[in-house]
Formats: sequence, structure tokens, C-alpha cells
Amino acid sequence: MVTTSANIQSETMRYPSQDGTQIEAYLSQPATPGRYPGVIVTMEGMGLEDHMRDLTRRFAEQGYIAIAPDLYTREGRPASDKVMETLFSVPDSQTMGDLEGAALYLKSHAHSNGKVGIIGFCSGGRYTLMFACTSANVNAAVDSAGGHIIPEELTEARPVATIDMVGNLACPLLALFGEEDGNPSPAHAERLKEELDKHGKTYEFKMYADAGHAFFADYRPSYRAAPAQDMWHRVLLFYEKYLSS
Repeated sequence: MVTTSANIQSETMRYPSQDGTQIEAYLSQPATPGRYPGVIVTMEGMGLEDHMRDLTRRFAEQGYIAIAPDLYTREGRPASDKVMETLFSVPDSQTMGDLEGAALYLKSHAHSNGKVGIIGFCSGGRYTLMFACTSANVNAAVDSAGGHIIPEELTEARPVATIDMVGNLACPLLALFGEEDGNPSPAHAERLKEELDKHGKTYEFKMYADAGHAFFADYRPSYRAAPAQDMWHRVLLFYEKYLSS
């Protein structure tokens, strides 16, 4: 079903992952024909919440073709007490293939300007950082509080630590964290910064006071209005710099 407002058009759709699976997704784009950059909105661990759909529409209102993939298309949305179990059982390679499919879909879109950004929160922030280190089809990445980038142990589903991929970062990164967060902690954020400097990467970094995990999620008690508003402003400036030209 396609819904159209005065400025944007939104719909639930499917696109092919790298393994051929048809991935369910929410797509929103400007209603006026033109050439627009794309943005992948990477869901949090709970699944494709309405907050992610709302954010997808917000990007469309700003002149982006935005897609929010359901990274649990194969597994189904987990029950509240099974979220972490499901999250940690999904292979990173599968998620990277799903995100790669989203990037290729956006680049091939009839109204694409050829550039693609990605943004993610919490577990989606980790996936965003990982994708920016493994894909050649992303031009700018925003990691908001991506946790578990320094894992306690590696697993079959997560065989490589994200922090060890930073040397392969292939696009500019905007990294946003909260001082009150436990995962990623300020120490984890600083370690990421050290790795970015070590490898001479292009990045912007912001640590927010009076903010913890998921401070941008306006449907959760963790929401902090001032840091969230500042973050949104920074994200739009960052994408304008790297995706609009």
C-alpha cells in the first residue's frame, strides 16, 4: 500500500538481498520527481519499530530516498523476551548482505543521484559501522550508540570484532555517543576514536552529556530532547556535505 502526503510518498515493499531473499522494508521518498540521495535506516534490536518508519519519513521530507529494511525478515519479529537471543543469533554476514541489497536498490532507483548514506542506532549503529567498513556502496555513515563493537567473545555468528574492521572504513563517519551509556561506554567510544585516528579516517565525533543509550528514541524513557535535536541537526549537515553534491 502506497501512502502519499503533500511532500512524500511511503510504502511497504521488498527488495532482493545478496542471497536472493526478498527483504521486507519501509520506503519513503519525495513525491516530486528529481534526483535524490539515498539513506538506509538500520533498525534497532527490537525490530522495525514505528520510530524507524517515522525517521524514514523524516528523511524523505528532507529530500532523501530512505529505506528501513526489516533485518528479521527471515526470523520474524522476536518476542520481547527473545530479542537478545534473536539479535545475537543472526549472522553478521547475513545482515551485511541485506544492507548491501538495500544500498544497491537505492543506487539503482530511478530518482537516485548515485549516493547512499546509512544510519543506525544501538545494534543498528554497530551494523552501520560494520557496513561502512565492508561495503563499497556507501558514501557516508552515522553510528549512534553502536554497542558491542568490542565484544567479550567472538561467536560463529559474529566472528570478527567490529573495532578490528575500522582500518577498512571506506567512507566518512559521524559517531555520536552519550556519557551515561554503558554499551558503548565512553571508554568504548574513545577506543573507536583512537582507531579512527590511527588509520587516518575522515570522521566527526560527538559525546553528549546528560545522555545515555538510545537518547534519540523518542518513544523510550531514554529519550533526551536536547541531544536528540542537536544530533538531527548534525546528521542533516553531515549528509548534505557528503551525499548532496
